[in-house]
Order: sequence, then C-alpha cells, then structure tokens
Amino acid sequence: MLTAQQQNFYKQNGYLALPGFKTQAELASVRVRAAEIVEKFDANRHRSIFTTREQSRQVDDYFMASAANISCFFEEEAFDEAGLLKQPKAQSINKIGHALHDLDPVFDRFSRGPNMVALARDLGLQAAQVWQSMVIFKQPRIGGEVGWHQDTSFFETDPVSVTTFWFALEDATLDNGCLWVQPGGHRGALRERFVATAGSRAEMQVLNTTPWPDQTQAIALPVPAGTLLVLHGLLPHCSAPNRSAVSRLAYTLHVTDGRSVYSPQNWLQRGLDLPVRGLE
Repeated sequence: MLTAQQQNFYKQNGYLALPGFKTQAELASVRVRAAEIVEKFDANRHRSIFTTREQSRQVDDYFMASAANISCFFEEEAFDEAGLLKQPKAQSINKIGHALHDLDPVFDRFSRGPNMVALARDLGLQAAQVWQSMVIFKQPRIGGEVGWHQDTSFFETDPVSVTTFWFALEDATLDNGCLWVQPGGHRGALRERFVATAGSRAEMQVLNTTPWPDQTQAIALPVPAGTLLVLHGLLPHCSAPNRSAVSRLAYTLHVTDGRSVYSPQNWLQRGLDLPVRGLE
C-alpha cells in the first residue's frame, strides 16, 4: 500500500496525504447518507452544541452517550439570541458522531476493507481498533474553528498508537477551513488529555504547558475531495473557521493498535453491547 518513501515521510513529519484514496461514488454515498441522518434528526429534542472552546462545559449526557450512538451536534453559531436556528437545520449541524462506522451500513462499508487494513499495517497498526467516527460539516459562513490539539488527548494508549484517518468528502481549501499541521510536531509531548470524571462527565486536563505552534511553524493542507490525510496521534493540528459560501465536509476515524493499552480514563469507552472492532 505505502511506498518506503511515504512511510519515511510519515515517520518524519507525522502526517501523510493520499490523493484519490476514495472514489467519487464512495464519496457520494456517504454524503447522501449524512444528509439523510441530519434530515431525520429531531432538532427540537436535542440541542447539543459542539465546540472545542471551554470543552469541559459542553459535555452533557447526550455527548457522553454518543460514544455508542449516532448523534448530531450543532454549530456554536447556529442559534440566535432567542434560541432559534438562524438557517435551515441542514446548514446548522457541526458534526455527526461517534459510532457511525459500527451502526450504519453505509459508513461501515466506507470505513473498512482491504485497503484500510493494508494501510493500517503499513503505518504500524498491526491490530487496528476503530474507536470513533465523525462526519464534520464545517458549514458555510458559520463553520466553527477547531483549535490546536492532539488526538492522543482523546484516545490515550500505552504506548501511544492512535492514528487519525481524515477523508475529504469535499474539497478542503484555505477559504473553507482546511487542516493546518505542525510538521514533525508529533515528536513533542502530549499537552492535554480529555478524561472521564465523576457523574458521567469529562474534562480536559493540562499535562504539559508547551505552547501550541504559531503560523511560522505550521503549514496548511488544502486537498481535493477523495484525499485521505493520515495524522499521527501526537501531531498538533487545527482548522480555521469557515466564513466562505462553500462547505468543507470531512469524515474521520480514530484508530488505535490493540497491542497497546487503551486508557480506562478516556472519555470514550465501549461495552460488551458494542465492542470495538477492526478494519476488516
């Protein structure tokens, strides 16, 4: 699957871009399915907002239950001062998460298969386990900023093994909020961890006060639809808000190696009713 050059680039930089990893037909199938899920979502019953700012304050029962559900979360700027949506529901959702890959047949097919197994093995994931999936909408004009973070903060293992698979379902550009990364930053320390606390809640704990990258240390990763971006779990990355008229739809998987120890403090846990599965 990966060439020696690609493997070396990933080890050195902590990220890898694989253009054309998914076909246009595959992209269309999950875009249509995501729209169907949003259409069926009852916006009046659940009004959970997702934001990476003040994250410990945004955790509620709906968020915690999403570990084993298919749940929709609104953009932070979706509602007006009266609590009403400022635009149609379909243009107000921030993301769908977090068990699409296990509970929805369309996303199951998209998430798994021989190519994914081969890729994971070439990345060193000999016993891949898929913990989380998300459709991230990055809506036109109100798409929220995602601040600098490391995905190991949410999926801590010993040794570190979490790997992010980020699929561009639409073109990701500088205008609509493409990813930014710090090349080589995965060789630094884990700065934070998002852990479960008492009362079925979770909070972000600071582990290391190393400053996040500035613009001189970061590069943008604009990519066309169909590209797969692979990110090391310790790689600092972020994305700017989307103030353009064009959405930036993406789908992500967070995968660990079953040979490592998954922390019992991680916010996302799986029970016997929905055990964690691989990429086969």
